[in-house]
Amino acid sequence: MQDLPYLTIDFPGIGGVIKARPEDFFVQEIPLYEPSGEGEHVYVEIEKINATTYDAINRIAGALGIGSRDIGFAGMKDARAVTRQTLSIPGVTEEQVMYLKIPDIKLLWAARHGNKLRIGHLKSNRFAIKVRDVKPTDVIKLRAPLKILSERGMPNYFGEQRFGRRDNNDRLGAAYVRGDAKALLAELLGRPDPTVDDEAGMQFRAAFDRGELQEALKLMPPGHRMEFRVLKRLIQSERPQAAVWAVDDKIRKLWVSALQSRVFNTIVAKRIGSLGQVMNGDVACKHENGASFTVEDAAVEQPRADRFEISPTGPLVGFRVTLPKGEPLAIEQAAFDAYPISPNDFRNGSLKVKGDRRPLRVQPTDVELEAGVDEHGSYITVAFTLPAGCFATVMMRELMKNDREEITVERP
Repeated sequence: MQDLPYLTIDFPGIGGVIKARPEDFFVQEIPLYEPSGEGEHVYVEIEKINATTYDAINRIAGALGIGSRDIGFAGMKDARAVTRQTLSIPGVTEEQVMYLKIPDIKLLWAARHGNKLRIGHLKSNRFAIKVRDVKPTDVIKLRAPLKILSERGMPNYFGEQRFGRRDNNDRLGAAYVRGDAKALLAELLGRPDPTVDDEAGMQFRAAFDRGELQEALKLMPPGHRMEFRVLKRLIQSERPQAAVWAVDDKIRKLWVSALQSRVFNTIVAKRIGSLGQVMNGDVACKHENGASFTVEDAAVEQPRADRFEISPTGPLVGFRVTLPKGEPLAIEQAAFDAYPISPNDFRNGSLKVKGDRRPLRVQPTDVELEAGVDEHGSYITVAFTLPAGCFATVMMRELMKNDREEITVERP
């Protein structure tokens, strides 16, 4: 995220590190609804540490002797953290669930409900994040930027974890939606990068770029199972598209999501100085219910934006995404052209991504600060609540500014 501008550029950051220890990053889901007490599913709130959501689901499913796909959840949660989230489990009793003993997973309560939890069945998330390697007295520096973020909203950027270790998931996604198999393989298997690849990785990628496919396969280091499978398929079939189909469908969907995320981030960055300002032609959303509408008269709608009732949106591009008009459309079109892609590209063959709109800003609520020293050293804790789908790391980036020297801001 080092190329994305800050909203609170006029205020110094406190530096420091987060996630020094899993216990320093706490998040709890705030559900969209409570279980009714009746139904075929058992809702259970778990607290996990140092485990992904999928890890926890697989371990619980194994302990109960059921399929992991039968267990529902509302959202993914960090691995290196203490997280509380609710799962839905069919065909079991509350007692069976609560009697489970699984290391690093606590079961806090269980109750029945009629439907399986699905992604998005979540109102918000509550975070409490300890920043280490800071002066506790620097907590004072956070008051002014937090006031701005609470009143004007924070940039609704997607977090950098979306883009992968090589920071190229979006480029893979662009090649995929364009149907450009050769470009995708060049991005996936070639283009050595000394900032992320070790010596062995550099050698195998350089061999691929030279067209020495068998040599690249021989040089590929352990741990690159997907790349090995793809390259082997390419050698066997001599068809780039066949090699692309060797990639798991979930990974290809991840690439497409990363592309949508990067395009959206680019648009937020372009409008960073006026995130709460609606323009004629904007597609605005109502924060109360998520409904959207096209802004015909910005002067009429701006008071509602000032009250944080509405905000301008950006695209999660897809073939059915609603596009704005006028200047907002020009900004979005420039982001599409950078790849280049168009909404129609998201309906090719088996690829059918409808798209959506996402507010350019969100409002952190219930913000609290604390500072002190414990057995692990000094810290500043920032606690806040964000709507579902928003990234706590984006909020912390505004406060810490560890990459500040590389950021420039285009003022309106």
